[in-house]
Parts: sequence; structure tokens; C-alpha cells
Amino acid sequence: MNVRGMNFDGITNKVVFLYLFIVVCFAASMFFVQHNHSLYERPIAEITETKLIDSSETIDMKDNKDHLYNQSIVGELKNGKEKGQEILLENTFSASGTVDQEYRVGDDVFVLIEKKGSSSHLSGSIVELKRDTYILFVVWVFIVVLLLVGKKQGLFSIISLAVNALILSYGLDIYVHSEKISLLFISGISIILFTVISLLLINGSNEKTYAAIIATILGTFASLLITYTVMWLSSDNGLHYEEMQFLTRHYKTVFLAGLFIGSLGAVMDVAITMSSSIFGLYEEKPDISIKALKASGMEIGKDIMGTMTNILFFAYVSGSIPILVLYLKNGTPLFYTLSMNLSLELARALAGGIGIVLTIPIGLYISILLVQRKKARA
Repeated sequence: MNVRGMNFDGITNKVVFLYLFIVVCFAASMFFVQHNHSLYERPIAEITETKLIDSSETIDMKDNKDHLYNQSIVGELKNGKEKGQEILLENTFSASGTVDQEYRVGDDVFVLIEKKGSSSHLSGSIVELKRDTYILFVVWVFIVVLLLVGKKQGLFSIISLAVNALILSYGLDIYVHSEKISLLFISGISIILFTVISLLLINGSNEKTYAAIIATILGTFASLLITYTVMWLSSDNGLHYEEMQFLTRHYKTVFLAGLFIGSLGAVMDVAITMSSSIFGLYEEKPDISIKALKASGMEIGKDIMGTMTNILFFAYVSGSIPILVLYLKNGTPLFYTLSMNLSLELARALAGGIGIVLTIPIGLYISILLVQRKKARA
């Protein structure tokens, strides 16, 4: 039964239309990425037949055991001049799957066409799996969950994320094609834009948002300044930049820019939490004293400080777990393994932690200042 735009279960027609629109967009986008082979310059083949040729056991110098398997693969080229032709491929993969994988019928793979065999079939080798379908599916799961939980704010979060990604890609493109512009300058401008766009879209134009924007920018820049000062005074002692050895630009600048942007998320979260809490207390009880606001704000800051710092630590360190396991599995000493692979991650986590700690009092006092101005106007 519908009553003025409402259906029998209380869901508005707009919401139903939105759900249908999402389903149609999902189906259309998944269909597109499964048939977008012509947009790629590299040859792509769809695997039509696989056959296991043989297998063998291997043992390395550290007595690590693994199994190797050889696959004979037939694929059909989906783009390029040889579109529609069959190509013969071979693949060697291990049971551990560290740097390889088993391919199955239906997989799309990027291939390198090497030569023409004795028959009409082409032969070549597999470069990597075409993963855009899987990536798009995960993106849609993220979008749907964000919309279900955040609703309107979730939609604005998606929009701000897309805009910020475009800004970052544009800034990096400028840096790559110009050696005269500092990456730190580009990162600084980007951070200001990220902060303003994200907070205004998600929380609207109000004093709470303004307080969060100011606190985020001040906290992030203060964190970078302190980190840079410590690195300068210590001459980067203890930091290992080996993972950046292939960069053609100055690795320290790239590291600082990544650290700059990486700490923004946690700092922004703390800033909006502090401003929302202070303004929430004031709106709940307009006659609350400034002393009570400060005390409540500091208690809130203490509560979120530890959890946010831990989030940063685990986020950075988790990415190094595979290489840590690889080092330790091959008998590398623990201290050397940690120093070589975690020095930059720990520096990033510490820099972000500094930003979090600084943003708590900054966000608190800026919010209180705006609350006082609001009281004066009332």
C-alpha cells in the first residue's frame, strides 16, 4: 500500500529508485570491465584450456620445502591484430604462491606474444592477471556498505573520496612532468584541498566544520615540521630508504610527502571528533562553562588518543608483514629484519602519532574559541 510516495514497508520511492540505480550501475560496470579488452594496448587472452604437465618438490638452502607445478595453457586473444586467434602459454607456479599463481579457465591475462609456432597457433608467456573485475567488485562492496551505513553522509564521503583521488592524481602528474615544483609544496596544497572538500561535503558549512578544518591543517603541518626537524637534527640516523632506491627523485622529499599525506586521515578524524564533541556539549547544554568544556574535551581526547595511535601503527606495520616473514623464514636476524623493513613505517606511525597528540589541544581550544563567539552572538 502506498501513501503519498511511501510504499507498504515505509521505504520512500526515492530510496527504492536509488537502490535500483545502484543495481543497474553495478551490473553495467561489471559488464563493461568484462568486455573492455579493446581499451588496453597490451595483448589480453582469455584462458580456454589448462592442463597440469608435471610437478616437483624443491628444497632451498634453508631447508624450506615447496612444490612447483607446470601448466600448459591455451588462450584466445581478445584484442589487437591477432584478436580471435589461439595462443599457447606455459605457467610455472608454486604451492606457496609467493610470486606466482595458478591460472584457471575463464581468467583474463595479459600476455607477451613471442613467436608463431609450427602450427597456426601463436605462442607466448603470461605477464600478469587482468584484475580490474575483482577490483571493481571490491569497490562496489565498499560503496554499498558506505551508503547503507552512512546514507547521505556516505554518499558525500564517496564524492569527496573521488574528488580527492582526482586532486592527488593531478598533483602527482604535475610533479612527474615538472622538476621545478617541490613535491612537498604539491602535498601541502593537496592537504588543504583534501581537508576543506572532505569536511565541508560530509559535515556541511558550519562552525563545527570550520574548527575541524583549522585544527586538521594546523595539526598536520605541525606534525610535518616536528618530524622534519628531528630528521634534520639526527641526520636521518636509523632510517633505511632501500625500498626507494629506484626513485629518480630525491627519496627524502618523497618520504616526507608520503608521511605528510599519510598522517592527514588520522589527524582529520581526531579534529572532527574534538569539534563535534565540544559543539555537541554546548548544544546540549548552552549554559555549560568553558572550564567544563575544557575538562570534557581533554577526557575525550585522552580516550581517542591511544586508539588512533594504535590504528596508525597497525596500518603502517601490517603492510610489511609479508616481507618480514620472508626475511625471518630465510634466517635473517630479527633486529636486522625489523630495522631494514620497519624503520620508515615506524617513522610514519610516530609522525602521525605526533599529529594526533597535537591536534587534540588544537582542536579543543579552537572549538572553544568558536563556541565563545557563538555565545557572544546569542
